Amino acid sequence: MTMDREQATALLRWYGEIGVDEAVTEGPVNRFAVRAPDPAPQAATASQPEAAPVQTQAPAPRPAAPAPIASNADVVAAAAAANSHDELMAAIHTFDGCPLKRTATTTCIYDGNPEARIMIIGEAPGRDEDVQGKPFVGAAGKLLDKMLAAIGLDRTNTYITNTLYWRPPGNRTPTPEEIALCLPFLERQVALIQPGLLVYTGGTAAKAMLNRTEGITRLRGRWFSLEREGRTAIPAIAMFHPAYLLRRPENKRHSWKDLLAIRAKVDELDLLQDATRQKP
Repeated sequence: MTMDREQATALLRWYGEIGVDEAVTEGPVNRFAVRAPDPAPQAATASQPEAAPVQTQAPAPRPAAPAPIASNADVVAAAAAANSHDELMAAIHTFDGCPLKRTATTTCIYDGNPEARIMIIGEAPGRDEDVQGKPFVGAAGKLLDKMLAAIGLDRTNTYITNTLYWRPPGNRTPTPEEIALCLPFLERQVALIQPGLLVYTGGTAAKAMLNRTEGITRLRGRWFSLEREGRTAIPAIAMFHPAYLLRRPENKRHSWKDLLAIRAKVDELDLLQDATRQKP
């Protein structure tokens, strides 16, 4: 079977969408092919002396076993030990207890201004984010930039991160176990950034941070309060993820209402004027 250029391009694009974006051999390998058994060795006879042993190369050492999956207590301890934003970034980069890190290209934590009062939390890195190591840099990121610009915001006055820091294979939806494993790091991020406003883009971030079960259609446009022991409550709002809006542009009208509500809250709390703050 031969393919023309258009068919080949479509096939490569499909491979990328399902997470097959790197070749490891020069050609395909049929893992289902039946392998013929090796011939049995001939017994030595008196008239035929045994052949001299063949010198063979020493077997290659076995690769090191992957790091075990961390427990929630391990993550809580690692996150709590970070007393600054830089220390937390280092802790996340060196953390090997999440299985997603084994298949991801990079650790993708944040973009924007760590001094900002407005914190935006998305879902997980996609292919472009996995390559560049920054959240929201693909098509959805470009749409997010336009959405922020429409209300006078950009990456200099916002802090952007995700619920997970490693790309799930094929951009699949993160599992509850993966979200729960990374959540202590995200909670510590919020504690160290000390935002005056939280914006959850998509249901994964909203449900994880608010501990809710409703979908994003029911959560979006509503104001919540993120309350943690010993911390001032933070106003929070959920909105559609830009990637969803690319697939369902008819819902942009709802996001425009949410953006206007966000801008009104920013002005009400004067979040763009308080640029320098004392942080732990």
